[in-house]
Amino acid sequence: MYVVVAEYYTQEGKEAAVAAVLERMVPIANAEPGCALYVVNRSREDPRKFLLYEQYLDEAGYETHIQSAPVQEHIFGSVVPMLEHRVRHFYDIIGSA
Repeated sequence: MYVVVAEYYTQEGKEAAVAAVLERMVPIANAEPGCALYVVNRSREDPRKFLLYEQYLDEAGYETHIQSAPVQEHIFGSVVPMLEHRVRHFYDIIGSA
């Protein structure tokens, strides 16, 4: 599995708009053939902070995801311009469940 953990921090006043777009993306991403899990979390302490946890069958599944029309439109076209910053971390799962 190829894991991506993304931390998003919105511009002030943009948190509701970002939450709405991310909520729409959840079923879209989870329906992709290379995606095993796509979860969006919102901080209880700071509503401007989001954490995305994503699992893909492999790195190619992730690459297909980020090149998809929904990601290009909703994430890069809508969400990213409303962020103060974002950080992505990439992991491999160790062991099996």
